[in-house]
Amino acid sequence: MVEPRIAVAVVTMGNRPAEVDALLESVAKQDLAPARIVIVGNGCRLPEFARRLSLPGEVTTVDVEENLGCPGGRNVALARLREYGDIDVVVELDDDGLLVDADVLRRVRDLYAADPRLGIVAFRIADEKGETQQRHVPRVGTSDPMRGGYVTGFLGGAHALSTAMLAQTGDWPAEFFFAHEETDLAWRAADAGWEILYAPELLLRHPKTSPARHAIYHRVTARNRVWLARRRLPLVLIPVHLAVWTLLTLLRTRSAAGLRAWFGGFVEGVRQPAGERRPMRWRTVWRLTRLGRPPVI
Repeated sequence: MVEPRIAVAVVTMGNRPAEVDALLESVAKQDLAPARIVIVGNGCRLPEFARRLSLPGEVTTVDVEENLGCPGGRNVALARLREYGDIDVVVELDDDGLLVDADVLRRVRDLYAADPRLGIVAFRIADEKGETQQRHVPRVGTSDPMRGGYVTGFLGGAHALSTAMLAQTGDWPAEFFFAHEETDLAWRAADAGWEILYAPELLLRHPKTSPARHAIYHRVTARNRVWLARRRLPLVLIPVHLAVWTLLTLLRTRSAAGLRAWFGGFVEGVRQPAGERRPMRWRTVWRLTRLGRPPVI
């Protein structure tokens, strides 16, 4: 069994310095030290971390002039790790999260060592009370957050990515900026034959939040939903997928301003280029459906 080399990547906008310190200290307490830690300042300048927090491994900070969004910032970290060329798995963590248990990185290493086709590992996210929001469970419906297994998607806040998988699928869709970037990457991974595993024993503690707290939430959610369908779905499924999500939005959104922003983003997604079109194969559609998440919902 070959033991993969682990790196940790964190992207921050510089507005949570205490939380970033706490997260990095929880990384330093892991019983398996990461070979590398990369911290990206997304439109901000970063302080010195390594000596102040006694971080293990090689620590690299990267300051980016402008905020590139979640996927763009993660791509910066991946590009730097790719330059080093000595990492097999990248664990990406939200800057306001916390690794409660000391064996998370070791468990990640063991999962990848046991399965050469494992592409993505999804962590469980729970708040300070130990509760996991249903939207954080990568299954349809009211699923038990403690039930692990193979799934069709994952959470951006805490996950691990195989660098071999990324070499085949490509990195994050930076143009999405925020929302649905995980689904785009997950569908590419599944179409390339990689497995996505939800491992609830891997816990990231994260404050309870709503995605609608972001001012751009409704607009980019709609725009990226359209882009996602245009990029990844067979032609016949595109109108079905978008019709389902339009209906769900009408049923769920209580704010008139939110609906206006959503429909504005929808039109933006239709009018603007969506990027490279690489639709998944029908056998992948069937595989996702068998796993409980058909790509029309």
